[in-house]
Amino acid sequence: MSETPTRPSSLISTICGEFVRRLGGWISVADLIGLMAELDVDGPAVRSAISRLKKGGTLDQERRTGIGYRLSPGMGPVFDEGDRRIFGSLEPASLADGWVIAVFSVPESERAHRHQLRSRLTWLGFGNASPGVWLAPARLLPDARRMMERLGLTEYVHLFRSDYAGFSELKQAVSSWWDLPAIEAQYAAFTDTYRPVAQDLRQYQRLDDVDAFRAYVPMLTEWRRLPYLDPGLPTELLPADWNAVEARRVFVEIHALLAAPSMSHVVKVTGLEPTAPTD
Repeated sequence: MSETPTRPSSLISTICGEFVRRLGGWISVADLIGLMAELDVDGPAVRSAISRLKKGGTLDQERRTGIGYRLSPGMGPVFDEGDRRIFGSLEPASLADGWVIAVFSVPESERAHRHQLRSRLTWLGFGNASPGVWLAPARLLPDARRMMERLGLTEYVHLFRSDYAGFSELKQAVSSWWDLPAIEAQYAAFTDTYRPVAQDLRQYQRLDDVDAFRAYVPMLTEWRRLPYLDPGLPTELLPADWNAVEARRVFVEIHALLAAPSMSHVVKVTGLEPTAPTD
């Protein structure tokens, strides 16, 4: 998708979120290294990435039949939120549903919280209307509330539900609150990379499980950040040729073809059994 190789830690996060979480939440280091080898990532790079994920609170070490790692308890809500955004919010929001507005004020002595709020609201897909005032389609309210509670930021933020009542033309205002060209560039890069993959996959009745895994994990890793950059703005407020539509179509097609055989490969490698329905 880009000239910058996908980071091993991002690939591991995808494997943990999409597969390990549905196989009991634990994986041995040996099995994780084996899966990452299928993605052309060597053992030392895997161990280095695991160390960063452990320090960042994503993974906890746990010994079972051997040394392995379990998703940290706090990551469950994060991945659940990710599922809703990645797989469940593929259609634009309804303009009639209105907006969620986040208003915050953070003392200068606690400016680290201000930076955290800005970065997390941006990651959720909020647009910046003015200093301390951020907004998004109303359907993002539950995710915003959970995120504030999880990070302990509720004392700094007020959340409102609202409708737009004037005075600028809303479509023009939205174009200043979100960097739509930057979002379009991300979607275009994804589509340029993975539309040919989708076309190739249509030629196969069934892809080998390992080949499906090799194709699916990098694709999902690239895709899973796009629904966060894009808040799913109502169609009426978007450019007529908004390219997210084609990118979503490509994602849905590849996901439908590769998710199940990819899970089968992970099950074969780890010997674990799914504990919850897969997508």
